[in-house]
Amino acid sequence: MVGIDTDPPPATPDPLDHHRVDLATADLKSLVEDCDTVIHLAFVAGMEPHDAAAARANVDATRRLLDAAADVGARSVVVVSSATAYGAWENNPVPLTEEAPLRPNPGFAYGLHKAEVERVCGEWTDDHLHTRIALLRPAPAVGEDGSSWLARALQGLAVLRSAPDAPPAQFLHLDDLSSAVVHAGRERLDGAFNVAPGGYISAEEVRALAGGAWALPVPDRLVRRLSRLTRELHRGEIPEGLEPYLRHPWVVANDKLVATGWSPAHTNEQAFVAAHRPSRWTEMSPHQRQNTALALSGAAVAAAAAGVVAIIRRRR
Repeated sequence: MVGIDTDPPPATPDPLDHHRVDLATADLKSLVEDCDTVIHLAFVAGMEPHDAAAARANVDATRRLLDAAADVGARSVVVVSSATAYGAWENNPVPLTEEAPLRPNPGFAYGLHKAEVERVCGEWTDDHLHTRIALLRPAPAVGEDGSSWLARALQGLAVLRSAPDAPPAQFLHLDDLSSAVVHAGRERLDGAFNVAPGGYISAEEVRALAGGAWALPVPDRLVRRLSRLTRELHRGEIPEGLEPYLRHPWVVANDKLVATGWSPAHTNEQAFVAAHRPSRWTEMSPHQRQNTALALSGAAVAAAAAGVVAIIRRRR
């Protein structure tokens, strides 16, 4: 078993032959010479809507790895994409199946890059019909030892959700994502597959699982302003363009992958609870929560009033 990464692994399994190299520049053919299955997990998460360097690194590195796999005669390739490649849109079906088109939101670099990588994989497949390639589109992954950056970013903006309009959510346990990757390689799956627990949970259920955490209903215009402020406070953790994923549905169906013999060991609820850390809100008494909610509601009203005053002044 060969491992390739720019960083050393936290722990090296006994059979792993690890190489600390860059996929964009290294001689990949010599490294995967005897590999029958190639699994591509590496990805540079660009934080800007048009991060050209990250886009080149992701697309070029993927193309180079695919070509190396073809050169050594690998029989199957597994590429981890993302459910964000579908985009978060008001008219999305609930849930999304693999037949849905990829429509990543224009301002969200991560989803755009994932969709572009899938396009490259599709072109490569047309020229290498002898090699099977599985494209996995996981929901946000969470786990006891840490969640994906996407899950953390979504949690960082979750307080800005408008309760009546918040879309349903999914939480994929990291162990289930790992088992899906292994399953796709062993079964030599071919095509696109969503990776998620069965079904989804509502925003109200998420808040209940989080201990009754309260979401502040605010106008979309104010959400955008507050999200920019949140990004400034958490620079590098919350990317631009993430707001649509808090307002519109993008949950996925897992029927196609389950039909191949894979099954998740955790439900959405179990994955969320396993990864959730109690917040200051959950430690408050009901009376303290009520006072805090009233104060935040007053702040939102004041902000809206200030915006109206500013508009009137400009018009005058």
